[in-house]
Amino acid sequence: MHFVAKWGKSGKMIPNEFFVTSGEAISSISQLNAFDRALKKAGIEQCNLVPVSSILPSTCKERGWKKIPAGSITHTVVARMDEKGETTIAAGIAWTWEKNMKYGLVAEAKGHMDRAVLKKTLKWKIDEMAKTREIKIGETNYRLEALKVPLEKYGCVIAALVFMP
Repeated sequence: MHFVAKWGKSGKMIPNEFFVTSGEAISSISQLNAFDRALKKAGIEQCNLVPVSSILPSTCKERGWKKIPAGSITHTVVARMDEKGETTIAAGIAWTWEKNMKYGLVAEAKGHMDRAVLKKTLKWKIDEMAKTREIKIGETNYRLEALKVPLEKYGCVIAALVFMP
């Protein structure tokens, strides 16, 4: 299986679909191993992730998780938080559409916080994005991960909006 990019009239690659995923993990070995395990839980461990900014094209449709071939260059909006030791970490993604479905917005947040504070932070960010663009938005969707990292362990939480060509 391979993906064929859709090219718009402008000559730019436009993703057709996206899915949202997340994962959390702990490792006693290293931060990299915690990150790798979080990617596995999210189902995107075999991808080469390329971070992109936060706009959903009008033609891009949300879908469920889909396996991506190993080694694929994969454009994502990613929130990631790593930490060692006794603390709580969180990462999340929020996404919504402009009322007329012209395009969508994606916000990411991470930090030392619980799920409730993370959700409020994401809501504030996406509302500010809409205000900057002077648009009205519809319902906001969220994908949140929070983790209490044990003493002497490494932890990682990620949330990702993954674009499919």
